Amino acid sequence: MAMVCLTDFEEYAKEHLSKATWDYYAAGADECCTRDDNLLAYKRIRLRPRILRDVSVSDTRTTVQGTEISFPVGIAPTAFHCLAWHEGEMATARGTEAVNTCYITSTYSTCSVEEIVAAAPNGYRWFQLYVYRDRKLSESIVHRVEALGYKALVLTVDVPYTGKRRNDIRNQFKLPPHLKVKNFDGVIQVMAASSEEYGIPSNTLDPSISWKDVYWLQSLTRLPIIIKGILTKEDAELAVEHGVQGIIVSNHGGRQLDGGPATIDALSEIVDTVQGRIEVYLDGGIRTGSDVLKAVALGAKCVFIGRPAVWGLAYKGEEGVREVLQILNDEFRLSMALSGCRNVAEINRNLIQFSKL
Repeated sequence: MAMVCLTDFEEYAKEHLSKATWDYYAAGADECCTRDDNLLAYKRIRLRPRILRDVSVSDTRTTVQGTEISFPVGIAPTAFHCLAWHEGEMATARGTEAVNTCYITSTYSTCSVEEIVAAAPNGYRWFQLYVYRDRKLSESIVHRVEALGYKALVLTVDVPYTGKRRNDIRNQFKLPPHLKVKNFDGVIQVMAASSEEYGIPSNTLDPSISWKDVYWLQSLTRLPIIIKGILTKEDAELAVEHGVQGIIVSNHGGRQLDGGPATIDALSEIVDTVQGRIEVYLDGGIRTGSDVLKAVALGAKCVFIGRPAVWGLAYKGEEGVREVLQILNDEFRLSMALSGCRNVAEINRNLIQFSKL
């Protein structure tokens, strides 16, 4: 079967993954309103195409944190890739490297940060980080990834506690015995099975995390710090004031607070507040090249895809990830051209018409 668009990969993954694995990746919090709205919000936004602009040559390249990538789409941090494909994050890293874009590696990887670097030595990578009650745990992983050549730290700030994902509770979701959160192998012991939450002891995350922890992180590293999980202009302003280098507008794929805004709806107020002082990125709900175009037009420097990367992995490992990215790149290039944009610099808010619906 020819894979034509990202939903083809979604259907394949749903058919071929176990129910518990599919449910884990697909889950949203509570009634999944925010998860679903991440996608629906794009359909409410209309484009205002310009014509007769000579789009015979087009260029999709852009930069993030000063590094050139092939187009403004990277891989968002998602956990447990070995559930979808035996080589897990190593395959994701190779697929992303082949397309020359950014891969944000999850703390909750089923391959270690070292294995991921070895698999794709020339890949451009950031590392996604949580702050743990045991600060030494966070500290040691920061030093590991900095030494390995990861180029930024992505601090996830929307998980003081894990959201209520109903199907995971019904399925009693656990990592199978042959898989581990590899970065903590030998560092954290998962004791009684009952106290485990997503592969690590359930009270490991620190709910006392606050803005002062951003300063603490800056004291540990010279890497740029990007905050993932901002949805309001107030927090965007605080992020700038605390000297971070970027923001990912994110609601954790609708897996944390249900009833928050779709990320594309939150983007404009954040971009308007930041006013170019730091880069603003976005994840959540990207399924087509025209979604990418809309997000870039509204001020995102780059967008990141979560679930679609996992679907690509489930389809054909490294090759599937590469195919998902390539389809998005081709669609983005076509949407750009059909809107009259020859390069990313020509994409701006004049392209957007908010529908009256």
